[in-house]
Amino acid sequence: MGERFLSVVVPFYNERENAGGAIDEVHAALGSTGIRYEIVAVDDGSRDGTGELLRDRQKGDPRLVVVRLRKNFGQTAALSAGFDHAAGDVIVTMDGDRQNDPADIPRLLAKLDEGYDIVSGWRVHRKDPFFTRRLPSRIANGLISLITRVHLHDYGCSLKAFRGDVVRQIRLYGEMHRFIPAVASWVGVSVAELPVNHRPRTAGRSKYGLSRTVRVILDLLTVKFLLS
Repeated sequence: MGERFLSVVVPFYNERENAGGAIDEVHAALGSTGIRYEIVAVDDGSRDGTGELLRDRQKGDPRLVVVRLRKNFGQTAALSAGFDHAAGDVIVTMDGDRQNDPADIPRLLAKLDEGYDIVSGWRVHRKDPFFTRRLPSRIANGLISLITRVHLHDYGCSLKAFRGDVVRQIRLYGEMHRFIPAVASWVGVSVAELPVNHRPRTAGRSKYGLSRTVRVILDLLTVKFLLS
């Protein structure tokens, strides 16, 4: 595990209250493991000072790479930009709202070492409101599994680990980042799912809602059409 180089890609959009803590938690989770790593923080056009905070942190943190997008392009575009700047042969993605737990990263890497190309987190005990977050997500997960025939419990979990050469071959658009395991599986890539911790949001505002679920379903139909 110590010989690999890991890139942890974290998109941020208006997460000034969480960005510093999220970076600190990644360092705390990985600093004593012997894993060589970098954190690729992508500011997705924030307007609350997140970008300025990240650039200030970068001055004293040689492991922190900051990518700034000129406007808010969305999570898929932010992840794609992060992948373009990531130097690692293994890439882990996570949200910047501190609901994902970086302490799970070594477990994701250990699962990759069992021979998988992608390991997708599963928020078994999810700490989100039922009607606005968990119910739409449950519906979307069922539809994605039904249409793609790649059955995962939690496509929306941002905490995932990828072999870098695999994820860099997949073109991303719309809300397609959540479909990476399904698209990769269709071309013969091995995918595993791993239960991970999930924490309630304690600062900032959620960017998710029912309207996003509709966009996810539309993108799912597009992806299925293109690959059928």
